[in-house]
Amino acid sequence: MIEARVAQPVPAYVAGHGLLTGRRVVVTAAAGAGIGAAAARRCLEEGAAVVVLGDTHAGRLESSAAELGAEFGAERVRWAACDVTVEEQVEALLDVAEDAGGVDVMINNAGLGGTVSILEMADEQWSKVLDVTLNGTFRSVRAAARRMVRNDVRGVIINNASVIGWRAQEGQAHYAAAKAGVMALTRSAALDLAPHGIRVNAVSPSLAMHPFLAKVTSEELLEQLTSREAFGRAAEPWEIANVMVFLASGYSSYMTGEVVSVSSQQA
Repeated sequence: MIEARVAQPVPAYVAGHGLLTGRRVVVTAAAGAGIGAAAARRCLEEGAAVVVLGDTHAGRLESSAAELGAEFGAERVRWAACDVTVEEQVEALLDVAEDAGGVDVMINNAGLGGTVSILEMADEQWSKVLDVTLNGTFRSVRAAARRMVRNDVRGVIINNASVIGWRAQEGQAHYAAAKAGVMALTRSAALDLAPHGIRVNAVSPSLAMHPFLAKVTSEELLEQLTSREAFGRAAEPWEIANVMVFLASGYSSYMTGEVVSVSSQQA
């Protein structure tokens, strides 16, 4: 019998090194304490000129923007309520970026999960998860790419996939299908956009712990998921954001169409 792994300590938070100096970044699902919020903060720490936050939770979004603005400068943080299932709202979010000079980096973090057996899964449950997680990513990729091409910007698009797009998990048929679709979308969009100098990559996390996830997930399931991790612990959201920053930076200039596993669970 394999014993549970001993949790390794969380490493020290790495200070910014100006990897995104002068870049204008848009992040969806950026309110709260999850990966999107961590990505927005990391981009600001890495010198992004402007970070535009999008989320469906307007109140929480405004609060997040105010907090980041107080720390990094109000002129560097903008926001707009955005439901990625509504094309007009995606376009409005990109309009905010245009008002700030355009978009250089688009981080598509919005996604929706849920746990239900395929035996009980209703059409509307399937469709809602697919519409937010896959279709919403498609709408965001398309909107950002069109503006980058129009403005002759050799930009970067980063999608948030999941290891569940590679491996099976009980009760996750809709989410797994959506995230596998995000991976395929990433690879194909990368080829479409390569002639324009636009790179498209994705990160594939497993378990990134934050308060909301802890609130909606049973302790038993969290223990089960944590036991699969090589380091015996969940990732911190900023550890996923670090990889997003790498993909957004010049250090990954020859990478496109890649799905980068941020865990030990690719297979």
